[in-house]
Amino acid sequence: MHRDIQLQNWTAICPVDDIVPDTGVCALVNGEQVAVFRVASGEQRVFAIGNFDPNSGAAVLARGLVGSVGERVVVASPIYKHHFDLETGECLEAPEHSVPRYQARIESGTVWVGA
Repeated sequence: MHRDIQLQNWTAICPVDDIVPDTGVCALVNGEQVAVFRVASGEQRVFAIGNFDPNSGAAVLARGLVGSVGERVVVASPIYKHHFDLETGECLEAPEHSVPRYQARIESGTVWVGA
């Protein structure tokens, strides 16, 4: 089961054009490392999940490969290749190792994350 971080405030991360399509960046939001992804399949979308991979113990999810598993948009961790659903933070191979999910949006060309 995933943990959904409740929206309290929005934090500006960077201009959306600073994130290469179908890749991620790491941002510090309220003291937490957040992996922010820009996905360009059809309409441009952004997602944000915790950057810490509980399967490997490393803060690396922002460097993972973006793709899909069925209908799910995922990132594959660069260490053990576990897949994390970008909409929910769920780890597909080990749901008990899911990561937090944050709200994310694009407004006036800037990526914002809710924290």
